[in-house]
Order: sequence, then structure tokens, then C-alpha cells
Amino acid sequence: MDVAYRALRSLARFLLAVFYRRVEVVGLERFPAQGPVVVAANHPNGLVDPMILVARLPRRLVPIAKEPLFRNPLLAPFLRLMGAIPVHRRQDEGADPSRNREMFAAALETLRRERAILIFPEGVSQDEPRLAPLKSGAARLALGAVEASGGSIVVRIVPVGLVAHEPGTFRGGWALAAIGDPIEVGAQPEATARALTDRIASAIEERIVVAADRHTVDLAQVAASVGRRRPDAADDDAAARTAWVRAALTTLDRLEREFPEKAREVREDVEAWARDLERLGLEGASLPRTYRAAAVVRYAILEGGPILLGVPLALLGMALHGLPWLLVRIGVRLARPDSTVEASYKLVGALVVYPPAWLLEGWLAWRSGGGGALLAFAVLLIPAGFFALTWRERLLRVRRDAKGFFTFLVRGDLYARLRERRDALRARLEALGGRL
Repeated sequence: MDVAYRALRSLARFLLAVFYRRVEVVGLERFPAQGPVVVAANHPNGLVDPMILVARLPRRLVPIAKEPLFRNPLLAPFLRLMGAIPVHRRQDEGADPSRNREMFAAALETLRRERAILIFPEGVSQDEPRLAPLKSGAARLALGAVEASGGSIVVRIVPVGLVAHEPGTFRGGWALAAIGDPIEVGAQPEATARALTDRIASAIEERIVVAADRHTVDLAQVAASVGRRRPDAADDDAAARTAWVRAALTTLDRLEREFPEKAREVREDVEAWARDLERLGLEGASLPRTYRAAAVVRYAILEGGPILLGVPLALLGMALHGLPWLLVRIGVRLARPDSTVEASYKLVGALVVYPPAWLLEGWLAWRSGGGGALLAFAVLLIPAGFFALTWRERLLRVRRDAKGFFTFLVRGDLYARLRERRDALRARLEALGGRL
């Protein structure tokens, strides 16, 4: 990898680490260490999707990106540094699909050099809980590279399923990239682009959350939290959460087909359970039977102490980063992006707004306090910002736990009834659909 690509990868890792609570990759051992590769992924989250794959996959990726992005003054330099290849789509204004011959030639040359190409075969970014019909580009590239080599090379298509939870929420969302088994494309005269595209689609669907609509996904998440015997054990494990939700969706889908009346009753029970938790300000299905005084005191000291002691540094971090944060927030609200590109707007906005704001703050520090003040600003800028982030997350977690504790004190009898309902619903789900 050259220096420019390494720098871009480091920048992507930094931005993702700041914006998301967690970004996970599973199946990394399946990714080919060498040879020509076509990475084919679904596309739920705009520019964030290629950022995740560039940041976390071990090899340099050459993205195939829609041509209008190459006319964007902010994004074009990054695309060119990455060696991205423009594709001309019919739906893009001013597009010239006839120029895609150049795209195929460049992509085939990349594969001939045994490099890795990144493509999103859906052709558009969309956040519906299903895979859009795939274009045949990934399959045609792989088949074309094999044919151009006279059958002397094997191209591996690596399916990747991307799953995002609350992708546009700063520090509230998480993302998962699940890598599937490579599909080997060699000298196979009987292989067709359509058949290969269908194989790619099936491989991606096996690694994402597929449902009829977003509401069904929400119900499956609630059902999964009820079905887990240790509902809080994997709260920050994106892969485990996704596996639970997929299992719950499989069960709900089978009920819809085989027992529609029971499926309707289960939906109503899960919806009622979710409404009760929301009304009480509770999360998940963890409802303790009691709070021991010693445990409460220990929790207050271990969690509340750092919050109180960290107030000065947290306030400093908020002050140093508050102005650019506010400007980005206002800009995104005015732009009103849809959910598929909300995170992209925020990240691109941060790249545009934060550096000039920091330069202005540094200049003000120098003007008010000289070189010493400027040095202090430079030293504290990044650490104070990260501390403010962790402090805020701790504060929100403590507030959530405190709400549950005080609800228990005031409505202990309600907790008991909720536990009974949870256990009954869990038993019903297990009896109808097997273990979730």
C-alpha cells in the first residue's frame, strides 16, 4: 500500500471510531490474502459503507464509484488518491453509459494485476431490510477477467453483508461487516453472469437482516432481547445481536407462513411488551428481582465518582469542540438528508467544518495567551474531545440505570408483573419457534 492510501485508511478508521460506538468485522479469516478479488457488498449507508471496508479489510481496495462523485470538489481528491474507477449509471444526470467500456477496461486491468476491487452491485444506497436486485457488474468483471486471461487466473468474489443499527446517530449506532466464503470464478464455460449474480445475492443475504419491512425488524429485535437468557451479555456485540435478530426473523417468518393467527398474536404480545418498556423508560429485557444496597453503593461510587471528577475536563472538551459540532448539526438539519446518507453528511460535514474551527480556536488562544496558550490548546484538543465522548457515554448509561433503579423502587410490583410477562412471552416464543 502506498502512503496516500495508508493515510486515507487511517483517516477512515479515526472518523468511524469517533462516530460509531462499535464497528465489527467477522469472517476476516476468509478474506483472500492475495490474488484477484472482487469485494461485493450491500449498500445501506452511503459513503460510510466503503469507509468501513477500506478501514477494516486487510488489502488495498480499488472502489468502483458513481461518476458524479468525481465531480464533487470535496470527495473527488479522495477518490483519485484511492485509484477509484468511475462508473456511468443511466440514472445519473449527464451520464454517458457508453463510457463504461473504459470502466471495464480499468477494472479488468486491476484484476489482471491481482488486486482487489470494491463494488456495490445494488447500484444504489438503500436502507430497506432487504437486498435490492443486483446489477450483474461484479459477475461480469470476474468472468471477463478470467476470459481475458485465457482461463489462467481464478478470480474470487468475496460477498460482504453490511448491517447498520441507527447509522445516523452519533455514538448511538453500530455497524457490522460479515464476510462470506469467497466464490471462485475460473475457467467455467457454462457459468453465466446472471447465475453468478444470483449466487452473490444469496451469499450477501445470508449475512444481513432481511425482512418485509422496518417494523418487522424492530419487532424481531424486541423478540430477540426477550428470547436471550442473558439479554445484556452481548449488548455491544454487533455480530451476536445480528445473529439473534436473524434467528427471530426466521421464527417470525415461519409463523407467518404456517400459523398466521398465532403469528398475529405473537406480534401483538411483542408490541405490547415494547410499549410497556418504552412507557416506563426501560430498555432490554433485563428486569432484576432486587437491588442490593451494597451493590447500589458500589455502582454509585465506581460510575458516579468518575462522572463528578471528570466534569472539568469534559466541559473543556465540549468547549473546544462545541462550535464545530453545532455548525455540523445545523448544516445537516438544513440539508435534511435521508437515512441512507445521514451519517455521510455528518462525516463529510465534520471534515469540512472541524479543521477551520480548530484553526480559529488556536488563533484565538494564541491571541489571548501567546505561545503557551496555543501549545496548551494543541496538546489538549484531541484528548479532551475523546474524554468528553467517553464521559457523555458514561453519563447516559448511568442515567439509564438510575431510571431503572428508581422505577423499581416506586413500582416494584410492576417489575414483578413485567418479569412474569417476559418469562411467559419467552416460553411462548421458544415453544413456537425453537430457541431464539
